[in-house]
Amino acid sequence: MAVVPIIGLAGGIGSGKSTIATLFNQLGIESIDADDIARQVVELGTPVLTKIHQRFGDEILLEDGTLNRRALRHIIFSQPEEKSWLESVSHPAIRESLIVALQQAKSNYVLLVHPLLFETQQHKMCRYVIAINVPKEIQIQRVMNRDQIDEETTLNIINSQLSNQDRLDKADLVLENTGNINEMNAKVLEMHETILRLIK
Repeated sequence: MAVVPIIGLAGGIGSGKSTIATLFNQLGIESIDADDIARQVVELGTPVLTKIHQRFGDEILLEDGTLNRRALRHIIFSQPEEKSWLESVSHPAIRESLIVALQQAKSNYVLLVHPLLFETQQHKMCRYVIAINVPKEIQIQRVMNRDQIDEETTLNIINSQLSNQDRLDKADLVLENTGNINEMNAKVLEMHETILRLIK
């Protein structure tokens, strides 16, 4: 596994993981984002995309042959058995790529940014886990605005993930994200210093 300690950053969709990870990056800490890896394993020509295409047909492809995320999202969030199938195909590939990326980290510790850290059992790779605590109404608004989807779809996605409280209960550390970037800067600096003390 990684030579440097792995610190998990867990938060549901719309919790501000990417923004928070960027603040850690500015402090010299590398981060590996599971969402980025998840996109890479379904790029054109990958074995995972081939399997998805074989199962769902041309409707989940865009004209250029790349994955139509919106179409796939609609299928898996309306049919739980298809979501399970997709995870059985994609999660092992994501985990493998994550491990390779984590092993290359050179900073004092590396952040594993993951919306499904506990659900995929990947918290077991981490020395400590930070959970982002965000009010649900902020989460809903962010996702609707960012992804241009309706409230029902947004809630389906949020409800398919671990609840905010469950995530907080399982984590070692908590970052409160109320949406104010200046406050978050200070909180991240404080969290960074706490982690450096913990991993000494």
